[in-house]
Amino acid sequence: MAIPLLEYSPVTQNQRVSGYEVPGDEQPRVYSTENLLSSTDMDDLIEAAYRQIFFHAFAADRERFLESQLRSGQITVRDFVRGLILSNTYKRSFYDLNSNYRFVEQTVQRVLGRDVYNEREKIAWSIVVATKGIVGFVDDLLNSEEYLEAFGYDTLPYQRRRVLPGRSEGELPFNIKSPRYDEYYRRKLGFPQFVWQTSVRGYVPQERKATAGNPALFLDMARGISPRGNPPQRISAFNIDIEKSVPYRK
Repeated sequence: MAIPLLEYSPVTQNQRVSGYEVPGDEQPRVYSTENLLSSTDMDDLIEAAYRQIFFHAFAADRERFLESQLRSGQITVRDFVRGLILSNTYKRSFYDLNSNYRFVEQTVQRVLGRDVYNEREKIAWSIVVATKGIVGFVDDLLNSEEYLEAFGYDTLPYQRRRVLPGRSEGELPFNIKSPRYDEYYRRKLGFPQFVWQTSVRGYVPQERKATAGNPALFLDMARGISPRGNPPQRISAFNIDIEKSVPYRK
């Protein structure tokens, strides 16, 4: 018997007020298959999906089969998001390197486009992960009323930023606010690493760069040798025995 989802509520009343944003740089772009005009728009939607779920996808991380199904209309955007979250890349990058609470926080941010309300919501969804596994947890998120009302089947999830009175700017991006690796694994991998640059790099035009065989390329090597010559001997003429120094021939 599955444990029902624990009830949780927002910590403030601001969540009940509809979001209001003045169009600007912080307003996210909404990608949806309902208004696609060309194949280029589909490419932009797929790239935006990788940025939303993975933040960055290398060539080996791309799901070509899911992309082909999405392009041909066999699956919806919601199914494409589900496939990315259940992929080995997402599991290896987020689930294997974090606790259930942190995994829930990062997945809610990427799927529902908001931060978790409080610790009670983390506990509620962590119980779902422990009882139903990752597949059950992802299905419950995508089938939730909040997801269907906000994004439906054809709209790609995005960070639903809120500009509230008293704030000079919107919320930070999720990848900056919640990095992929937990504190334990960041310390284990040697993060963060501070690199101090002591030399100032300058730009040299192409025509002023030394070509192959130019003596200027060996100038530093010649300076690093620092040769030391033998000092000349200083002998006084009064200390020379002429009779013994000149060979005598019998």
